[in-house]
Amino acid sequence: MAAMAGILIDGSVLEGGGQILRNTISLSALLGKPVAIHKIRNGRNPPGLKNQHRTGLELAAEISSARLTGATNGSMSIDFAPGQITLPRSFTADSVTAGSTTLLLQIALPLLVFAPSSTSASRLTLLGGTNATQAPQIDYTKHVFLPFMRRHFGLEGVQLDIVKRGYYPKGGGEVRVDVEPRTRLQAARVLERGRVRRVEGIAHFAGLPMSVGREMVQGARRRLGEAKELNPPEDEREVEVDIKYHRERNEDTKGAGSGIVLWAELEGGGVIGGSAVGRKGTDPHKVGEEAAEELLRGLRSGGCVDEWLQDQIIIFMALAEGRSEVRCGKGGLTLHTQTAIWVAEQMTDAKFEVEEEPSGHTVIRCQGIGYTAMRADISTQSSVPEVIDSKRDWAVGSRGKGS
Repeated sequence: MAAMAGILIDGSVLEGGGQILRNTISLSALLGKPVAIHKIRNGRNPPGLKNQHRTGLELAAEISSARLTGATNGSMSIDFAPGQITLPRSFTADSVTAGSTTLLLQIALPLLVFAPSSTSASRLTLLGGTNATQAPQIDYTKHVFLPFMRRHFGLEGVQLDIVKRGYYPKGGGEVRVDVEPRTRLQAARVLERGRVRRVEGIAHFAGLPMSVGREMVQGARRRLGEAKELNPPEDEREVEVDIKYHRERNEDTKGAGSGIVLWAELEGGGVIGGSAVGRKGTDPHKVGEEAAEELLRGLRSGGCVDEWLQDQIIIFMALAEGRSEVRCGKGGLTLHTQTAIWVAEQMTDAKFEVEEEPSGHTVIRCQGIGYTAMRADISTQSSVPEVIDSKRDWAVGSRGKGS
């Protein structure tokens, strides 16, 4: 690959956390654009790379045959010069700690999605934490994110299996992801919400009595049963609620822990999730109620996606072919979503529009670049967009999962 001037990314912009790192590196590897990222996690305590961030960078570098410098724990600056992505292959990444496997998947998945011609699946084995508070639980990825990607972006052929649970603080979980690549992604159009079709969920636990699972489910069902968001007085139709619980075998987990993930399927094709992680001294009923309340907050917001899903799909909107349109809830975009858009506009020629409707809902529109692996060589010739104002006048959400 011909030498190219790198793109300098300020890691302290907007959300200022690990998401800038993940999205920037994924796009750098796909487009063959070398990058330098500085002020990494500048506002965090402590700042700089943590173990899971370094592991994610090393994984992306392996997948893309990249030259990576500066990737040590605590580092606030890295340089990444991508090479060739050759698929199919098998990769393993181990955060060693309870670092999130879902965040490792976020940086790796876009790199495994595209190939110039039909080929067999690549396998990704991720070791670390599967269910924690500072990142989406792996069950959210399996039951909310991936089904949404299949339905709306045409991302078929991604199979995620939870081999072992890894609860905080011991970690030790194992997730296997098989990814069949495709030449391109279709644009997503998710504007009509419709009614709630059904609510499903999974309560999981290990090293704890069977009653823990039952009580998480009971707490969630009780809160959902009280909610007018699911059963409005004017609607005689009762929404089906199906929440299962599962106790992991001792050999399938390292340490004790619990959690619950719920999701509501909407008639218009959207999905809203809610989750909570068990904590020592917290009644399992309360954990179930917390997950239900998070789900209900997402439904009350009135969008077609929840706040966690909206930021994860931005990179795919930028890469897809055609114009994507997704209606989000009231209250403006979350800081993570704003950050994902900022990164996509720095790294690609994708054009985003953010419109706040009179109803208070926010619609994200994006003219994607129609990325294909065959275009990897020529896509680097695209001009780099001017830096957009990081204080762009968007309503900022107050919460976000990810580090």
